[in-house]
Amino acid sequence: MLLDRFRAVAAELIPPGAQLLVGYSGGPDSTCLIHMMHRCGLDIVAAHLHHGQRQEADVELNLAEAWCEAIGVQFVSGRADVPQIAEQFGIGLEEAGRRARYSFFEQAAGRLNCNHIVTAHTSDDHVETILLNVARGSGLGGLRGIPQTRGAILRPLLGFSRSETKAYCEQHALWTHDDPSNTDLSFSRARIRLRVIPELERLNPEVRRCALRMAEIIAEEDDFLNSAAATALERLLTRLNGPLEFLTQHEEVAFDAVAFKELPRVLGLRAIRLAGASLGAETERSNAVRIWEGESETLPGGQVTAQWCGDRLHFRSLIEVEPFRHSLTIPGETIADSFGWQFTAFKSHERVQDPDNLEVGLDADALSGTLYFRSPKEGERMAPLGMTKPKLISDLLQEKHLTGLARRRLPIVCDLLGPVWVPGVCIAGRAKCSNSTKQILRFKFGPVMAEHAHNSRTDALSEA
Repeated sequence: MLLDRFRAVAAELIPPGAQLLVGYSGGPDSTCLIHMMHRCGLDIVAAHLHHGQRQEADVELNLAEAWCEAIGVQFVSGRADVPQIAEQFGIGLEEAGRRARYSFFEQAAGRLNCNHIVTAHTSDDHVETILLNVARGSGLGGLRGIPQTRGAILRPLLGFSRSETKAYCEQHALWTHDDPSNTDLSFSRARIRLRVIPELERLNPEVRRCALRMAEIIAEEDDFLNSAAATALERLLTRLNGPLEFLTQHEEVAFDAVAFKELPRVLGLRAIRLAGASLGAETERSNAVRIWEGESETLPGGQVTAQWCGDRLHFRSLIEVEPFRHSLTIPGETIADSFGWQFTAFKSHERVQDPDNLEVGLDADALSGTLYFRSPKEGERMAPLGMTKPKLISDLLQEKHLTGLARRRLPIVCDLLGPVWVPGVCIAGRAKCSNSTKQILRFKFGPVMAEHAHNSRTDALSEA
């Protein structure tokens, strides 16, 4: 029985107690999905998007809402101008519709506090996607077809056929409607469905089953290669910024260039894509090939670049670091969640100066006015402890081999007279503690502690 099979899949795929937003078009697949999820007692909201393409879509929206109300399922709807989206971004109507749907689903899920988005893709959609990706010259990732899970998206019908969902709707006399685009041969998916697959079935009646088996094999091999590439990246990882590596650990990453080029090409190309993905960028094969051949490359989206820099291959974020300035809480903690670091300040009678300059003691009486931190300024100087003459702070940062991104993200602690402490680098000689020091201010600088990672306190930098 279809419902029993679905219960088994849902029990494995859907977390207990999850609140689920279910994409609902009114077609047999999504109608079957909504009905079975409701019968299974799952907490669902049906989400219907009007694409702004057909006049009858207004009627369909009302009928879809009425059906959900009749069976006791919460309904939410939205509207999009898919033709305008296609024109704006220079993409086809199919892709524009897909983008509009997922954007609507994500917004509605966030508004309604739903944990997951559930779509009604079937094994037929899975096969069609595989064949579309073959036509586009996809790599192994595309030949895997549609994943059953992707982030918060779940697809419990991937093991069920379109004929099964249609038969279920007919058996239970459920209202459905057929989208005309499903048979519109101007759409590539419709041509695959109505022309390509029937021709392939003439060659082999089991072609759908064979395509699904191929996707399973490819998925296993793709996972293996991804694992091998990830292991290689971990082995070739080059540490950046020494004790201050937490400044940019989510914005840049580097690898031993010589060892990287010794990887097999197939593994190197995959490693490049994984490295880009670690910073949130999708890397096309053409980008990966150019990087592998020694070129610097800005990845699609324009937010991440990859550069060969002497002995390392360096991936870094291109997002600008805006100048910042904020007061310090003394005593107490000053947390910059957006940058991932924090200051801890307290009064002490102990003198301290750790080798990495991440914990220091300053003579409170030698400081002028209220202490604050800010981003570095071009051309500014300070006289570090142990030196008699001022030195460019930029030179001090260079000597510590900090990357450009780390320098822009590093906070400088100042008083009214200027810099007194460059965390991880040095303190100003005028702020040093001596035997005559009466009051010591102790400071610690480091990554945001785990207990603060998800708290509700306001980010200091957002207030600046």
